[in-house]
Amino acid sequence: MSQTITPELRRWIIEQASAGFTPEVVLASMVSSGWQESVALAALESTLREHLRTQAAKPPVVVPVAQADAAATGVPVPDFNLSQSPRQIDAGDRMVDVIATLNHPRVVVLGNLLSAQECEALIESARPHLARSLTVETKTGGEELNPDRTSSGMFFTRGQTPEVAAVEARIARLLNWPLENGEGFQVLNYKPGAEYKPHYDYFDPAEPGTPTILRRGGQRVATLVMYLNEPTRGGGTTFPDVGFEVAPVRGNAVFFSYDRPHPSTRTLHGGAPVIEGEKWVATKWLREREFI
Repeated sequence: MSQTITPELRRWIIEQASAGFTPEVVLASMVSSGWQESVALAALESTLREHLRTQAAKPPVVVPVAQADAAATGVPVPDFNLSQSPRQIDAGDRMVDVIATLNHPRVVVLGNLLSAQECEALIESARPHLARSLTVETKTGGEELNPDRTSSGMFFTRGQTPEVAAVEARIARLLNWPLENGEGFQVLNYKPGAEYKPHYDYFDPAEPGTPTILRRGGQRVATLVMYLNEPTRGGGTTFPDVGFEVAPVRGNAVFFSYDRPHPSTRTLHGGAPVIEGEKWVATKWLREREFI
């Protein structure tokens, strides 16, 4: 199967290089995410060569002190109380298992976050409303079709169904983060071959549409991906910068946070292709302020 070197891929390569990752690390991340090594190497070489040539032709850029300070200073983010290394944490209406943690990036894998009945109810409530998934268009603040995202999905509003309301309250308690600071659940369905290539969930401050997006609740600061079923093969959540992958297990979830909109958070992540079966997930994004 042929793979195309897209502008999005070239931008991602430049972001990784700008964040200080070596070409060898970037190449390994691409290969682990499913890119053919020959295609990845060609994309890496041509992109970096052109980027260096372009940068050399530009006059020096003076970054304002205020802008530099903003990039260097993180904001408060949601997190679990894991100071005593608990095996389980109390979510109020159920005990949730702590399966694995990373510190940089901040990643926490949870077990038993949702019951089997809640998973099934979310799938059945979402199924009639599925449509081809869109991504946020940061150039305008709207939405667009993205060839890197080949799932179908829909959004629930906060508290739209009893199951949604129960899980949202559980998340708010676990993370000590206001319920109103969360976007509504997005439920996604991935058929065989469907995937979401590596990306960041924060909104790029350099894009002209980002100020419009941020008016609804500020930046995204954390993501929680909840697995509603189990594909037979494939469909894991990958973190290419650290070579970490979370298997999709029904009722489990993976949480990660990012205290600034920058690749240095190492929160590049993707949904690996489903090889056999199908995958259902519910995603919850958390904002700095109340999401309206």
